[in-house]
Order: sequence, then structure tokens, then C-alpha cells
Amino acid sequence: MTRRAIMRANRRKDTAPELALRSALHGRGLRYRVDYPIRISPGRPIRPDIVFTRACIAVYLDGCFWHGCPTHGTTPTIRNGYWAPKIAENKLRDARHTRQLEEAGWTVIRVWEHEDPVLAANAITQAVRKRQGRAIQDCPTGPR
Repeated sequence: MTRRAIMRANRRKDTAPELALRSALHGRGLRYRVDYPIRISPGRPIRPDIVFTRACIAVYLDGCFWHGCPTHGTTPTIRNGYWAPKIAENKLRDARHTRQLEEAGWTVIRVWEHEDPVLAANAITQAVRKRQGRAIQDCPTGPR
């Protein structure tokens, strides 16, 4: 398989861990948006993996390799000059997006792909229930 084919096979959404988490959330009666764009400032919107628009909660399901998991993240030995900066930039972008969303009034929940989807869904459900009842206009950016 060529490098291009390998990279194209890496999914941006609908990964197995994401589907497992979404299934667990749906089983709890929660409804959400997938890959939903949130515009906080001019420029490109921020696109969390799962968004609860009425509760203003953005959920990211981070892959251990792509986001530099401290427990399971690995450092590639081949093309390290490419991958190390790439993963470092992903981590900086993650921190920037989290900060921007939180400054706009959103709650950001980050889940690692290796985490149990049932436990993650429990924590997310608790956060959503805690913020339920807010009017949609209470969400600083609202759905767009």
C-alpha cells in the first residue's frame, strides 16, 4: 500500500472509537451534532467531534498518536522530522481551540481514544444534564 493510500485511509470522523462513544451517548437518550462548525471569530470555524448545541458542550475524541497521548502516544522513528512537529502543532491547535471555546462560554470535554466509551459517555451525560435547561440564546455563539 502506498503512503498516500495509507494516509487517505485515516478517517477524520466516524472512527471506531468515535462511533462507540456516539452509540453510548445515543443509548442514554442524548442527541448531538457531529463535526458541527462553531464560529467564534472570523476565519475558519472550530469543528469539535461531537457538539451539544443547547448545552454549549464541545466534545473531542483525540487519537493517541495524532494528539500525543502521554500514555499511549508514540514517537515515529521514520520521518521524525515531519511527525514530531506535526504532532506538536496538533497539540498547540487543541489547546488554542479549547481556550477559544471556553472563553466563549463553552464547556470542552476531551476524551482519549483509549478511554472506555461507557465511562466517557457517563461523564459527558453528567455535564450535559448539568447544563440542560439553558435557552439556546444563552449559548454565546449559538448554533450557526
